[in-house]
Amino acid sequence: MSSIRKTLAKDTVIYGLSSIIGKFLNWLLVPLYTYVLAQQSDYGIVTNLYAWTALLLIILTYGMETGFFRFVNKENMSPSLVYNTCLISLFTTSFIFAVLCVCFSQPIASWLGYPNHTEFIALMAVVVAMDAFACIPFVYLRYKKRPIRFAVYKLLYVVLNIAFNLFFLLLCPKIAHYDWMSWYDESYGVGYVFVSNILATTIQTLCLLPVIFAEKRQGEAVFSFPLLRQMLRYSLPLLVLGVCGIMNQTLDRIIFPFLYTGDDAQSQLGIYGACFKVAMVMMMFTQAFRYAYEPIVFAKHNDKNSVEAYADAMKFYIIFSYLILLGMIFYLDILKFIIASSYWAGLVIIPIVLWTYVFQGIYFNLSFWYKLTDMTRWGAYFSFISLIINLLLQIIFVPKLSYVASAFSAGISYFVVMLLSYFIGKKHLNIPYDLRSIGVYTLFVLLLLGCFYALNLLLQLRLAFKLLLGTCLLACYIIFMIRKDFPLSSLPIIGKYFKK
Repeated sequence: MSSIRKTLAKDTVIYGLSSIIGKFLNWLLVPLYTYVLAQQSDYGIVTNLYAWTALLLIILTYGMETGFFRFVNKENMSPSLVYNTCLISLFTTSFIFAVLCVCFSQPIASWLGYPNHTEFIALMAVVVAMDAFACIPFVYLRYKKRPIRFAVYKLLYVVLNIAFNLFFLLLCPKIAHYDWMSWYDESYGVGYVFVSNILATTIQTLCLLPVIFAEKRQGEAVFSFPLLRQMLRYSLPLLVLGVCGIMNQTLDRIIFPFLYTGDDAQSQLGIYGACFKVAMVMMMFTQAFRYAYEPIVFAKHNDKNSVEAYADAMKFYIIFSYLILLGMIFYLDILKFIIASSYWAGLVIIPIVLWTYVFQGIYFNLSFWYKLTDMTRWGAYFSFISLIINLLLQIIFVPKLSYVASAFSAGISYFVVMLLSYFIGKKHLNIPYDLRSIGVYTLFVLLLLGCFYALNLLLQLRLAFKLLLGTCLLACYIIFMIRKDFPLSSLPIIGKYFKK
């Protein structure tokens, strides 16, 4: 492997692991919130506002991350001018956004259903503004090939956010009786989630100051309107695609309070949000798989444009995803203790969300065809179609079926675009997917799930026997997987101990 490929592989691992570790550590806050916050409706507020922040972050960065990479590598283009133009542009728009949200926090809070908590809106608006601005320093670190600093700054925020949450929600109530703790209001509850966020984000932004001013040089221009216009012409179309993509992931939690008119709308959203987070283990495991296994697949074929490599990546992604799906469903009676028992009513959505992640991952792998053929407009078409299907289904069914409809709507929308991408892609780039093996695995997984649910329904198994049944069925899948595609002799390190 050349030094360039070694460097690329090392950087990819650092960026990937920092992302996965960050997501996992943030995910650990879910048990804290569900066990400590007084009501499910409190976690409903967290679920709703964080869904909004994910969407607003895409809007406020308006594709400038990609635009930076496009223009900074152009010939005769000053990297310093590109970087500072991006910084000033995002600082200006983010600052205006934050000021407007703070000034109009009361009507915004009333519209979202939190008329008594206008400070939540102000806090999260400032957080989103700082996060949007910080995206350019992080892109700059990637451009300068500083993966360690990138990972450290990213994980710093996560660690600080967790520390502040533990301080405000766990430690402070235990020491609130001291006179010097008179500032602490235990009834504020969920508000400290947002206080923790803004403190962590502020410290991260301050730590980024050396990066922010890294390209400020005496006598050089720091901003160019003509350059900004060029960058916006390039970047703004990416905004549309980004908005569709993020809305496909967050739409259910954004519009739920507007569609479900019951008095317990916030509580229902809190239950949905907590159970949805439990299922996110699937996303983290499959993302880790892609970082770990896909380089092996491509190295095996020695050509990243090899269609056989893409076919293998798809097959092994599906095999691995099914393993995680079965494990989570079979051991759900243990995993449910991640969240408080008052949220267990929503566990019914977890299998639905797990299948949604499978469809989403397959759709991601299918996207190779339009990326390789420079027909990326199809990505925008599919994102828009998925968004429309998701939106229509939620409008029709959420008022009647609550969050179960939210889960099904997302799953159906990804299933439809997954099929569309496959059949349309066949006409433009024939990737030889092993449909026979994929079909066999799918049928076998459905058979195992059918046995699990049927035997539980018929025999009304107790917890110990239910777990034993799940373990036996999961072992059947692992044995099938090893015999068919993963002979132990082929595994690294331990493979030498097994005969071929």
